[in-house]
Amino acid sequence: MQLISLDIARQHCRVEQDETDELMTIYLGAAEQSAIDYLGRQVFATQQDLDTAKTAGTAGENPIVVNYAIRAAILLTLGHLYMNREDVAVGVSAVEMPRGARDLLRPHRIPPGV
Repeated sequence: MQLISLDIARQHCRVEQDETDELMTIYLGAAEQSAIDYLGRQVFATQQDLDTAKTAGTAGENPIVVNYAIRAAILLTLGHLYMNREDVAVGVSAVEMPRGARDLLRPHRIPPGV
């Protein structure tokens, strides 16, 4: 289910190729899964992938093809995971950025129980 290539993920985090591929793959997978979980629907990389899943009966309800907002949200989450590798940061003040990942995903979200 790769919605964003490893190359784009590396570019976003400004890391050299092969420098941290295993780590980047984990964070990218987590960022993509987080977006899908929040959206409450399956997200497909291409229309062809979506059509194939519909034919196979695995698309779920309200499937969607990834768009720029979803990609940007995934990259924001990826960057956060890559830069903040611990649960707690001591002596650092942080403010959530406007138009963060959830703001980008919210218009495409299917709330639980709907």
